[in-house]
Amino acid sequence: MSTFWSFWIIILTTTNLVLLFWILMANRRRAVTGEESTEAKTTGHVYDGIEEYDNPLPRWWFWMFILTFIFSIGYLIIYPGYGAYEGLKFKDSPAWTSVGELRGDQAKAETVYAETYGVYSKMPIEEVAKNPDALKMGFRLFSNNCAVCHGADGGGNPGFPNLTDKDWLYGGTPEKIHETIVHGRKAAMPAWGGILGEQGVVDVTEYVLQLSGGKHDAAKAEAGAKLYTANCVVCHGTDGKGNQLVGAPNLTDKIWLYGGEPATIRQTIRDGRNGVMPAQQELLKEDRIHLLAAYVYSLSLEE
Repeated sequence: MSTFWSFWIIILTTTNLVLLFWILMANRRRAVTGEESTEAKTTGHVYDGIEEYDNPLPRWWFWMFILTFIFSIGYLIIYPGYGAYEGLKFKDSPAWTSVGELRGDQAKAETVYAETYGVYSKMPIEEVAKNPDALKMGFRLFSNNCAVCHGADGGGNPGFPNLTDKDWLYGGTPEKIHETIVHGRKAAMPAWGGILGEQGVVDVTEYVLQLSGGKHDAAKAEAGAKLYTANCVVCHGTDGKGNQLVGAPNLTDKIWLYGGEPATIRQTIRDGRNGVMPAQQELLKEDRIHLLAAYVYSLSLEE
């Protein structure tokens, strides 16, 4: 917090407390101790036959306000509510912060759940993937963190891979799945429209359709093959089977991340694609990622 805003908060808070205390005392027109007068005084305001009495606050109500001020001062001493002041530091603990309380609660939760998750954390992912109880926990983790993109059944969505079809952009071994979840992935298909031109985009599309065994124009595919060799083989390979080291898709297996229609393929080549798989290591921690990797791995084992 900057010095300006720190002083602003201090001045504003102090002014409000002083002003409210003055209002409380200024409106206390007579002592609240001893015998109270039974004389009924009014302010002179009358509305619909109802007069407004000019009486001080009841004694108990007045002292409740005083206790509120005392509480406010104590609160501002203990907690960081007074500008850049960090609050009172106790002997064995740092000053209170909302982040510190969150971290403390998280540490307690980790201690509680460590015993449950820890049972599986030292087991190989392949073994965990065959354990029904572990898969139930993995399914819940998947539903809470992954289903929004990959679908409740792992079947994927346009732009988000299908996790059940044994087709992996970066590899489907337990180690690679774990690596993907931990560190995330950033995929980039460059836009080739400006380099190939529209006719070049059409020709390469026909060649890609030919690679996948789809319906295509042979003459355009022949022209597209030359452009493919000059521009695309470095990622997708001479045979079009892709490269898991860079996440380049296999173009021969009829499995399409964004769709295999000619218009969609042309759009991909012309405009490029950018996909991001967020890293989960800070959100889920290692024991949960281990279970999640086992669950994802189990999806690819299903027939």
